[in-house]
Amino acid sequence: MAHRRPTLADVAAAAGVSKAAVSRVINDAPGVSPQTREHVRGVIARLGFRPDSVARALASGHGDLVELVVVDDPSVFGNSPYYGRVTAGILQELAGGTAQLRVHVVEQSEAAALLAKVAESASLGVLLSNVSPQLAADFYARCDRVVTLGPSAPGVPFVDAENADGAYAAIQHLHATGRRRIAALHGQESNPCAEARREGHRRAMRDLGLPDISAIGKFRRESGYELTHRLLAEEPGLDAIFVGCDLMATGAMQALADAGRQVPHDVAVVGFDDSVIAECATPPLSSVHQPVEQMAAAATRALVHRQLAPHWRCVFPAVLRVRQSSADVKVSV
Repeated sequence: MAHRRPTLADVAAAAGVSKAAVSRVINDAPGVSPQTREHVRGVIARLGFRPDSVARALASGHGDLVELVVVDDPSVFGNSPYYGRVTAGILQELAGGTAQLRVHVVEQSEAAALLAKVAESASLGVLLSNVSPQLAADFYARCDRVVTLGPSAPGVPFVDAENADGAYAAIQHLHATGRRRIAALHGQESNPCAEARREGHRRAMRDLGLPDISAIGKFRRESGYELTHRLLAEEPGLDAIFVGCDLMATGAMQALADAGRQVPHDVAVVGFDDSVIAECATPPLSSVHQPVEQMAAAATRALVHRQLAPHWRCVFPAVLRVRQSSADVKVSV
């Protein structure tokens, strides 16, 4: 089995210095003491580290950029915990170097034109979020320095969480706590993460012999509210709801409260993402955790260090974290 090629971060860790200090040594830049410079060079030799052109560019300060392209409503980008976590993960990986993050948020109608421009100017690489498979494939044909957040077109590198398994675990948990009329609120059909969570939900319902009670909307608070209001009218006996994202789940919980349904006594709720709003919800929201910051950092690392190849993928586990919103109906909470 081939050994992993040492990275600039490996050198920094072994030498006990910052990545910025290693970059200065590589490029003979000022700002490092002679003793540190000699020590870092020794570590470089011992590890067999060979800085590529990207590593040199990071240290030279030539304005190298990682581009994040998000196809969504700009107001949603500003309010969504998910996008905040993506941004934090990218910046965490870029810390210590001189590369910068540039963010583009566009509506679907403007996505093709923007991607054409980004493909011509991309330096270190591009992260794509909510970009359709066709657009992702077209972009990849023009610029191979790209990773999508979630799977897209065949061959395009991506990072992802085990969305289907996470949704399956959520339904199994609700069933284990005594719930039998379990509904699901899914995100839009064009979203690969939403589709995978929907597949996991449907598989669990088949395995448990339960009816598929579900509705499709968008990963928005207002969508969760509207869909829950409608489902309660159609299925008054609901005793649990699995929701495709936490933001959507907050709308569902508000609709339940407005209808006089107590969570979890009358209706249990489980979300997906395990964002900060899950812990802050009333009651605290059970949610499937996906390590968004780690996913974004892994994608950025692959771009910066040129670790990509066709069909490259990095998939993280999605683990259910149980809180009060889905407590066992037999337990007083």
